[in-house]
Amino acid sequence: MSSVIWYLYEFARKSWAESFAGAATDPEIVETPDRFRDFPQVFPEYCISCGACTSACPAPAAIKLIRSEDNTEEEGKAYPVINNRGCIRCGFCAEVCPTDPKAITCGENHLIKEEFTIIPVAKSYIIDDYLCIRCKKCQKVCPVNCINEIENKMEVDQSQCIACGECLKACPVKGALKAISASTIQEQKEIINLTVNTLEQLIESKRDAITKLAPEKLFKIELPLEELLEKARGIISDEELIMETIERITDRLKMRIITWDDDKCQHCQLCVKECPTGAIKYNDEEDVVERDTQKCIRCSTCYQTCPFGVAGYYIAKFLLDKSETGEEEILITLKPAELPIRG
Repeated sequence: MSSVIWYLYEFARKSWAESFAGAATDPEIVETPDRFRDFPQVFPEYCISCGACTSACPAPAAIKLIRSEDNTEEEGKAYPVINNRGCIRCGFCAEVCPTDPKAITCGENHLIKEEFTIIPVAKSYIIDDYLCIRCKKCQKVCPVNCINEIENKMEVDQSQCIACGECLKACPVKGALKAISASTIQEQKEIINLTVNTLEQLIESKRDAITKLAPEKLFKIELPLEELLEKARGIISDEELIMETIERITDRLKMRIITWDDDKCQHCQLCVKECPTGAIKYNDEEDVVERDTQKCIRCSTCYQTCPFGVAGYYIAKFLLDKSETGEEEILITLKPAELPIRG
């Protein structure tokens, strides 16, 4: 009986009624924390149309490249768009984006810091907490004691670091401790473009052999590095920085490859209607379907649309390695994509 009286007393209190009528959510609950990873935000003006984001995305149809229309002043430009209904906010697209500033951002994350992009932005040694196993080997070899554990994370005190590199040598986990080079950002971008273009041209020159590749087979190409290095030296003289930049590219880059077999084409023009960028057109005068490789964004729509197998779709990965003679080379491995053909 006493408990019933107590409840009635509480309901009758003026302060309770006022609190009920003016109920509001605590601001601390609704404020977005810095670590919150929202849907990716795209900045088309920074995009270099490399397609790394689409290759890295694990969610089907969450991200795709589109191409703006040409105008009298400039050609159209390809850039990614995000489908929020498919996006799982993993942040991989922002992680692999090589531009500075990034063309894709999605909130603070240990994988998406500017320090860890292909293009370095500072001269320092950085510990990636996501990969770090806290073995503290870096701390033990540091001659100036600039590496400390702070809130269960290993961090480098940049004000004390002398950039000796001993920590990097001692770290047992590749990528957990990164040596970030500084300056000449524009030159490094040029080396990235040079490397990517060279790889694309080499793969295109092997198109006939790639087209005949069986579904279960791998196609391998070795690219000797000396000719590429010679061109890169014309951009920047720092040999070590050139090799670091190329290694970052080969570690992260995954490229989509589209081949085109004109002999199989039956002029049905299904691909012409489906191509999102206008890269495929029908030539009335010569009665042929033509593909403009400069406008192609390698989205694979033509591959999935064509019932005759005109378009081939492959994934290329890269590895900086040494040949049997000890010469530096980039090993290129291609395999047919596992997407089904829609016929």
